[in-house]
Amino acid sequence: MYQPLIKFCPHPAIITQVLIIFVLTMKQSFLGVIPRPFRAQGVAVALSIFVRALLNFVGLAALLPILYLILDSQSIHSNPYLASIYERLGFESDTMFVVGVSLAMVLFIIIKCGANLFLYRFERDYIYNLYRYLSRNLYIDYFNRGLSFIKSSNSAVLSRNVNVVCYTFVAGVLRPLAVICSEVALFVMIFATILAYSPLAAVLTIAIFIPAVWLYFTLVRKRVNEYGKRENEAHRQKFRDVVETYRGYADIEINNAFPRMLSSFEQNVDTIVEVGAKNATVSNLPHIFTEVGLAVGMALLVCLSVGLESGDMKILFGVFAVAALRLMPSIRAIMGSWTSLRYNRYTIDIIRDANLDTPTQMEDTSAKRFGFRDKISIKGLSFRFEDSDHDTLHNLSFEIAKGEKVGINGRSGAGKTTFFNLLLGLYKPTEGTISIDGEPLRAENRRKWQNTIGYVSQSVFLTDSTLLANIALGCEESEIDMARVERAVEMASLGEFVRALPNGLHSRIGECGALLSGGQRQRIGIARALYKQADILFFDEATSALDSETEQSINDSIRTLSEADKELTIVIIAHRESSLSYCDRIITLK
Repeated sequence: MYQPLIKFCPHPAIITQVLIIFVLTMKQSFLGVIPRPFRAQGVAVALSIFVRALLNFVGLAALLPILYLILDSQSIHSNPYLASIYERLGFESDTMFVVGVSLAMVLFIIIKCGANLFLYRFERDYIYNLYRYLSRNLYIDYFNRGLSFIKSSNSAVLSRNVNVVCYTFVAGVLRPLAVICSEVALFVMIFATILAYSPLAAVLTIAIFIPAVWLYFTLVRKRVNEYGKRENEAHRQKFRDVVETYRGYADIEINNAFPRMLSSFEQNVDTIVEVGAKNATVSNLPHIFTEVGLAVGMALLVCLSVGLESGDMKILFGVFAVAALRLMPSIRAIMGSWTSLRYNRYTIDIIRDANLDTPTQMEDTSAKRFGFRDKISIKGLSFRFEDSDHDTLHNLSFEIAKGEKVGINGRSGAGKTTFFNLLLGLYKPTEGTISIDGEPLRAENRRKWQNTIGYVSQSVFLTDSTLLANIALGCEESEIDMARVERAVEMASLGEFVRALPNGLHSRIGECGALLSGGQRQRIGIARALYKQADILFFDEATSALDSETEQSINDSIRTLSEADKELTIVIIAHRESSLSYCDRIITLK
């Protein structure tokens, strides 16, 4: 006679050990990658995963009474537990008892599925909130690292890390990890039950599934990790090729470079297809391994059960079949999730490198201004790039008074733009100081200083948006002061151009201002600085890429601005001295 079903459940000590092992595995493997704000909740998610596994196990156990009734109809009265339930609930016929047990089982499964869905939603929300946190904070982290880091990095790589890698980490690493933990816990519970009920069936389970899992892991372990790295690199290169092709269309077309760009693109696509096909094959292997294992296990069970009584054989075979059919998708899920985890393992290093333990805050975002009243003092200023063995700028010292118009020139490579980036607070001096009205420029007051200045570069940054949004860059449309915009447009000599546009200030200007001329882009940069009501304007070779007539027109506009506001300070870099003719003095960098 087989033992009552209640004795088949795992001992509480076994469940506790599984829970401890599960939590420790999560802690040791991924605690260093999960940001601190999510670790406490991560423990709760780990517990919910275990509870889901327990619910799945109990749901499986709920099927066994039905199995008993199907395989042995006499168990209603011969089994003391079933007989006790029959008598206490006052059933009058075996048929009504079977119907009642069946309905109870269905109701329990519905409740179990509802609880499972609730816990799954809790886990899902955790994972996607973590994605939101990682993507946002990585975006901020890269920005906060400053201009030196941005210049030394590939923008396509940074973009992919922020937009793709963070999602891949939560969907391709954490979610599979949760599946593995849940299914492993369920596997242990089912195996413990089979072991308590029939050591023979337990030995068969181990003999069938463990070799299959070992063989699978042996075959694919190293390959899957390499596939993930290769695919990630191919995606990065492909993304870079596309961005550079469209950004440099004119040069690529004139120099007939598109065939080479296309060749590189196709090579990367071929790599992605090749790796994807191999990974798809690997992902299908768990189904094959587990199905073959199940067939072999049932065949062995039939062979080993020769000599057993028919009733015993039916129940033993039925219990093994139910357990094996549930173990098969569990093992398949474990193997598939492990493959996904290995395939996307490269994301862990990228997330860890960002060090997002605490929420990454934007540096000071206030609108406070410096209140420039007197002068900018540069004393003993030196700067050296990290990968250089000599100073780009060495021991610079001079002053720029409020209202002064100062020109900066010098040969190429003399450090003019580097000097500007130091004045703008984008680089940190290696030695020396930059002071505004006696207060040194530091990280703590950099935002206030940048709120005080306007900057027009040789290649003005323009977003693929409207003319209005580009002039009032960084402002919500509802907060834009239209009267101030219109004044800035007129002062930058853009009024006639804007009035000729069908949608005026609300006209779109294309990616990087593709629908504008070079002079119009520069004037938008000037209008942006004027809308900002900057006390100091920095022009970094703002006219060097323009034709002589347009350059003279822009210079005339700058001169007009200078004459209209005697307190406006202007610092301008230019190669040609004619562009600096209205300056009070010219400083030459050597």
